[in-house]
Amino acid sequence: MRTGAIDSIGTPSLWLVTVGALLVLLALDFVITRRPHEVSMREALRWSVFYIALPLAFGLFVWWRYGATRGLEYLTGYLVEKSLSVDNLFVFMLLLAAFAVPLELQQRVLLYGIVGALVLRAVFIAVGAVALAAFDWTFLVFGLILIATSVRVLANRVTHSSHDVDVDALRVVRLARRFVPVTSDYQGPRILGLVDGRRAVTPFALVVLAVLTTDAVFAVDSVPAVYGITGDPFLVFVTNAFALLGLRALYFVLQGALSKLVHLDFGLAVILAFIGVKLGLHWAHQRWEAIPEIPTLASLAVITGILAVTVLTSHLATRRRPAAESYGGCR
Repeated sequence: MRTGAIDSIGTPSLWLVTVGALLVLLALDFVITRRPHEVSMREALRWSVFYIALPLAFGLFVWWRYGATRGLEYLTGYLVEKSLSVDNLFVFMLLLAAFAVPLELQQRVLLYGIVGALVLRAVFIAVGAVALAAFDWTFLVFGLILIATSVRVLANRVTHSSHDVDVDALRVVRLARRFVPVTSDYQGPRILGLVDGRRAVTPFALVVLAVLTTDAVFAVDSVPAVYGITGDPFLVFVTNAFALLGLRALYFVLQGALSKLVHLDFGLAVILAFIGVKLGLHWAHQRWEAIPEIPTLASLAVITGILAVTVLTSHLATRRRPAAESYGGCR
């Protein structure tokens, strides 16, 4: 058992400034999506560049202010979380298609999903920090979760079961329809409508619930994955937050490209398994110092290499088969 506080760069003032900045960015996103509209590629690219430049600039600040070790931890953690979030986008794409969400409403659904994911991951991160500070075997548990997730990703790839979304089979949808009536059409971004003079939920409300449910599933492996890179709760939070903030715009940029990343699930399965092993070695090193750990710089090199191979092999595979046979990976 370990005791003592976790070494973190997150001073109260840094937490306050960071959370305040995130709230401002979220408020800005709500203003942008206040009037439903179809997102143009130019708009999506502009915001995607902004939401990639911002976390990279923050990484430079961390490197300059707190040293190369923390800078590498932040950069590696952000790369892992961004990779996992791109995979999550494929599931969101399937949900939006399954619910036949109008183009002008898709970005508002994604925004609600991002807010829900931020809240859920903040809770997971806080619980994880407390557990890691109190019990060293939490590292081993997190590692086993990631390895189990890796196996599940590969199993889903073999059966292709993860590429299907049956709206009627979603538990949250069945539960909602059991207790409340549902309107037959979308009424803009409204959550509630009327059916025969009675209050009813709209399909918009159901798709938001479905996205929030998937957020909870994604958090189970996303948070342990970045804890495998850094034990600093502040860095874990900001890497998750920055990876999530740009998803709304990135979705519209990658909407076509995602279908061509046919080996994404293979790459992410290897990354999750690698981080799971890294966590297991960290736990073992705490008990037996002779057992080596995997340095952060080596982790960054391995993860970058896996992603590069994934993109390259996906490109080669899609060149050799018709586009209609391509599909993206998801967990």
